[in-house]
Amino acid sequence: MKVLITGENGFIAKNLKIFLKDRSDIEIFKFSKKNKISELVDLVDKVDFIFHLAGVNRSKNLNDFITGNEILTYELCEAIRKTNKKIPVIYSSSVQANLNNPYGVSKNKAENLLFNLKKEHNVPVYIYRLPNIFGKWCKPNYNSVVATFCYNIIRDIPININNPKNLINLVYIDDVISDFIMLMDNFKKISKINKYQTVNPLYKITVGNLAKQIYAFKEIRNSNILERVGKGFVRALYSTYISYLPQDQFSYPVRAHSDQRGSFIEMIKTPDCGQFSCFTILPNVTRGDHYHHSKTEKFLVINGNARFKFYNLDTHEKYEIEVNGDKPEIVESVPGWAHNITNIGKVEITVMIWANEIFDHSKPDTFINKI
Repeated sequence: MKVLITGENGFIAKNLKIFLKDRSDIEIFKFSKKNKISELVDLVDKVDFIFHLAGVNRSKNLNDFITGNEILTYELCEAIRKTNKKIPVIYSSSVQANLNNPYGVSKNKAENLLFNLKKEHNVPVYIYRLPNIFGKWCKPNYNSVVATFCYNIIRDIPININNPKNLINLVYIDDVISDFIMLMDNFKKISKINKYQTVNPLYKITVGNLAKQIYAFKEIRNSNILERVGKGFVRALYSTYISYLPQDQFSYPVRAHSDQRGSFIEMIKTPDCGQFSCFTILPNVTRGDHYHHSKTEKFLVINGNARFKFYNLDTHEKYEIEVNGDKPEIVESVPGWAHNITNIGKVEITVMIWANEIFDHSKPDTFINKI
């Protein structure tokens, strides 16, 4: 399928192009400010589907809204008419199309031009009245509070909040693009077209809570306690936050606790799923020799040879396991069993460890018992 993307240098278009670039069945044609309006007919004649993403959403010159939204859409509709092809069009409109401001009025008029094209020439038209969109590559200090907050907070630039209780509606760029592509892939199967398309999920959050969550992301590097970033809104927001890191913040130091046995590094702590760490052991050195009442751990030897010893404090049973980094194997610590690990090789070994709880110095649940 050949697709045309207008506004190819915009936030939505940049993400769409990346999603489509590995599709062997898609050939992309682009239209931007560098192109002439006269090129539209030739471009439209070559394609099977159009993503009309070009537009002006902020300008001091009111005529820019008319030119960038209304007139460009008119020229696109005329180009489709001249080709006499029923090419489906996805148009990225805005919830502001209901408002009586220069931007909203121009978007509303652009919508009506497309509705007329649909009515007069039976062209499939899919209009998305999108709320605030957030995600990677959105321009900060422009028209996205999420982009501005992420960019500024990372760089210790103050943010301005007029009303922290103000509620905003948000959709994530990946969800927008996924919906666009799903529609493109299935438009021939769709018999009924809604007047306006929507993207789900729609997230609602106050400006104050949005700022609070982004500041919490920043604190991760100090506390090592990770926010719940695995799903939903927090996942999407964290990915967006990370995308605004300057290159000199792509990495950050963590503290290594070193002694004659090797080193121990805490990597990540979680609110309710424990923590991840790693440690090293020098040849012929043993670490551990302790037990836990409730704490559990998983060990993974990354390189070299190690021997785990276990001792049951109730039955006095003993057990040993030898592992090699070339054959990955998880070793569990079991409550009520003292355990240790010895480097039985000739090189320093590295061991990954997950514990089901964050280490609490006041209640360590770790008791010495030499095996």
